[in-house]
Order: sequence, then C-alpha cells, then structure tokens
Amino acid sequence: MFQTLIVGLGRSGRGLHLPVLFRARAMQASKHLFDDRPIVAFDPWGTQAELPGVVRVRSLAQAGEMADPDRTVVHLCSPPATRIEMLEQLGQLGFQKIVVEKPLAVDEQDLAEIARLRRHWNLDLMVVAPWLASALTHHILQILRSGEFGALRSVFVVQRKPRFTRSLAGCGHPTAFDIEMPHSVGVALAIAGSAKVCHAQLTDMRFEDLVIARLGSAWLSLDHESGVRTEILSDLTSPTRERRITLKLERGTLIGHYSNSEADHTSQLSTTVGGRETRSVFHDDALTIFILRTYEHFAAPGRDNDDLRLNAEVVRLLSDAKRLCMANKQVKADLLPHRYDRNGWGQRAH
Repeated sequence: MFQTLIVGLGRSGRGLHLPVLFRARAMQASKHLFDDRPIVAFDPWGTQAELPGVVRVRSLAQAGEMADPDRTVVHLCSPPATRIEMLEQLGQLGFQKIVVEKPLAVDEQDLAEIARLRRHWNLDLMVVAPWLASALTHHILQILRSGEFGALRSVFVVQRKPRFTRSLAGCGHPTAFDIEMPHSVGVALAIAGSAKVCHAQLTDMRFEDLVIARLGSAWLSLDHESGVRTEILSDLTSPTRERRITLKLERGTLIGHYSNSEADHTSQLSTTVGGRETRSVFHDDALTIFILRTYEHFAAPGRDNDDLRLNAEVVRLLSDAKRLCMANKQVKADLLPHRYDRNGWGQRAH
C-alpha cells in the first residue's frame, strides 16, 4: 500500500489529481494500492487553504518526515519550468516513485537533465497520459489490430478549447505545443509508430489589446515510418471544446471523441463503412484508469517502463516542431482552424 504526496495544488494537482485520488481510494478493487492515511500536499506556489482529507506541509523536507519515501507515490504537478529543481529535491529526500504532469520536459536539454536525475537517484517516472489509458484509445487499437477495415492510412486530431484565463495568468508552458499536444502526439505514436516532423506552425494568442506569444494555436504534421500521415491541430482560442480523432483506413473511417472535461467521463466512437455509420458511447474515466495503472506499476518493481520512452519521444518531436517554427519564422496570425471538418481535413495544410 502507498501513501500519496502531491507537489503543487494548481489546476492539475487540486482540480484533477485530488478528485481522481479520492475516487480511486474509495474503490474496493484498489484497496491493496492505497493506505488510509491522509494525502500529504506541498504547494510552494499557491494558497494554504485547508482541504478535506489532505495534510498540508510547509516544505518537501517536512513531507519527507511525514511520509516514508519507499512507500510513497509523489504526484509532481509543478509547472514545467520548475520540474528539474523539484525532481532534484525529491531524489535527495529519497522519493523515487513519481508521477509527472505532462509534458515530461519542454525541450531536449531538459529531457537530458531529467534522464540524468533519473539515473542518479534511481527514479521511476510515470508521465500523466490519460489519452493513452483511455478506453477510446483501447477500442481504436483493438480495431486496428483486428485488421477488419484494412491498413491505417492517416490520423487527424483536433483539440479545441478556450484557454485565455490560464494563459493570461502565466501557466508555465512556453508554447501551445506543450499544453494539449502531448496527449495527441502520444496517441499517434502508439497507433502508428515512430515518426518525424514534416511541418509545424504556431500562432500567438490575442485577447483584447494583449498578445500572448506562442500560446494561440499549434499545428503539426508527422510522417510515420509505417507510411501513415498524422496531422494535429490544437486551438487554444476556440469558443468551444472538442477532442476528436479521425482515422482513415483502407475500408472505413473511425471518428472518436475523447471526454472534454472531468464533468462527463464518456467517450464516443463512430465507425463508417460503405456509407453506413454505427456509433457507440461508453464510460471513459481515463485519468482514473491511468492513476490505477500507475500505482499497479509501482507495486510491481522491475517492469520496463515503455510509457516513459514513448513520452520522451513526444518531447523530441515537439522540440523538433518548435525548432522548425522558429527557423522558418512560422509564427502565424491564423492557422485557419475552420478547415478541420467533421471527417478530417477540409483543406490540407502543407
């Protein structure tokens, strides 16, 4: 059984991780993973408000006195810019089982430093990746493995949501590539295999008379070694929310909709073959699934961490995309997100 330490009580720590942990701890099937002690929390960036079921500490050192590092899972919900400092401190205190909010790193330099810390302190890192744990992704992979509709030809992902308030507040993410895209790039790699960046574009966010550099929209085109093309649009200035994935196969089309928020844990999958469409709707509490799998991973030491390798590849691809944008000065005023219709791309962007 594990105790839990949360570092950072912002949107991720307080708004996502805490509710999921309370749900998971209440499940009969997960009693072997969680002990019944309160969750310990340290938040150097926020308020010190009391939270039911949570014991607040003033420092990581105090957390180390309250929780046995060998039997504690740390949820590191700090901004990416502070990640290396926090990992160094946790390693010095003996904490090794660490759940890291995505992205794992913002560039390859930070990724190399995290790899060094991992080796030095023998850290077991798991990157928060609910889309990879999602029931929708599982259904898609089952269909692809069955070969029922032939080979996969292309993948299209659209991620839309308004994110003005958090961007104005300063979220610690340097570009729009670092916010939603790690989810979809990870799924693309899981579905279609290793890839290289072909094209990338980035826009600024505009709000009244303010311009927030590089946090508007991001577009990415990947060529996979399997021959599949993936294109992803992440629009953080949209008035609506949508998380849609479209897969075109030899003999059909799959359109999946991931859950848009913690308010409704359902996903949908439509299959179109020969003009006939079928649709299924199913429960998909992806973050809870991820947390339970992660604690099971920590309970069985010695297993390979394939997810960490995949998330490291996500960082490399997004770093390539950022370099491409900067080299070509491709920070655009508009990515024309209206091009992305229900079935994929209304107009290819090359």
